[in-house]
Amino acid sequence: MNVPLVDVKAAYLRHKDAIDAAMRDVVESTAFIQGPRLRAFEEAFAVFCGTRHAIGVGSGTAALHLALAAAGVGAGDEVAVPAHSFIATIEPVSWLGAKPRFVEIDPLTGAMDPAALKNVVDGVRAVLPVHIHGRPADMEQIGAIAADAGVPVIEDAAQAHGAEITRADGTVVRAGGYGLAGCFSFYPGKNLGAFGDAGAITTNDDDFAAAVRRLRDHGRTSKYEHEIIGYAHRMDTLQAAVLHAKLGTLDADNQRRAELVAGYESALAGVGDLWFPPETPGRHSVYHHALVRTAHRDALLAFLSERGIGAGVHYPVPLHLQPAYEFLGFQRGDLPATEAWADQCLSLPLYPELTSSQHAAVVAAVTDFFA
Repeated sequence: MNVPLVDVKAAYLRHKDAIDAAMRDVVESTAFIQGPRLRAFEEAFAVFCGTRHAIGVGSGTAALHLALAAAGVGAGDEVAVPAHSFIATIEPVSWLGAKPRFVEIDPLTGAMDPAALKNVVDGVRAVLPVHIHGRPADMEQIGAIAADAGVPVIEDAAQAHGAEITRADGTVVRAGGYGLAGCFSFYPGKNLGAFGDAGAITTNDDDFAAAVRRLRDHGRTSKYEHEIIGYAHRMDTLQAAVLHAKLGTLDADNQRRAELVAGYESALAGVGDLWFPPETPGRHSVYHHALVRTAHRDALLAFLSERGIGAGVHYPVPLHLQPAYEFLGFQRGDLPATEAWADQCLSLPLYPELTSSQHAAVVAAVTDFFA
């Protein structure tokens, strides 16, 4: 049985009628840029995230770019970031003339380690934790450290639509609502995926939201008046229509992902040296990836491919060892926890439409490999 890592077509077919109707409405109205369907999605996504504002932008990378710019990051600054992430986390830092200051990860979660952050936070302009694989970072500690240092927190929530963080007082905050801003990607394979590139910034700060809205649209205050130098980072209304059509099932979809991951963990318990990252108290994952670690990662990946199982690797080359960032002078061994995750992580097929027979086929193939 062939089982893809992600099945974008299955997601479309499940929402086909709603998506087709929404896109038809945009096409017939010709409101392609900043149309009413965009505003409707922004309002709905803000409610979903529990924030005052959500601003649609062209991609998750654009969201990070705009959020960092609006937070005042510029030439000569440094931003604290984990090295276990996709390169889009640090590209906008470089675009603004700043540099990433890499922070080691927690070996149990794969997210920024607060203890490591505490040792390097002095002098940074912002802290950029990543809710990697859909698992929230330790925002209680990270937020406290950043507050003591007097710097803002920008959440990279590209993989964490709907993930939750419980504060010390018991209140629950969704990813994107904890720091000054949250940055989301709606790349097609995300938990909430568009039909191309799209992203959003969430915030509870009215002035910050206004600054982001200006920056995303050429810095304009009216059609032909531009208060600042901005960017062309708007979300297409067609993408907003697709996202709004799918948003209503996102909580249920995330629950289905959690059930599928729990099924993998139960069926594969004690198989080989497989290790599943534990759910952390006070932090509720939305399981963007069904992540497992093994010292035999590459051999298992090849075996699964031969069996038609579309496993994947996120991310085999950590950011501090990327060729594009050689100039920072990092070498292998500098961030051992990060490098261990890069060497051993494997993502099993995961999407809400994954059938029981497909799930069983993945389990059987992994078990056969270790047998």
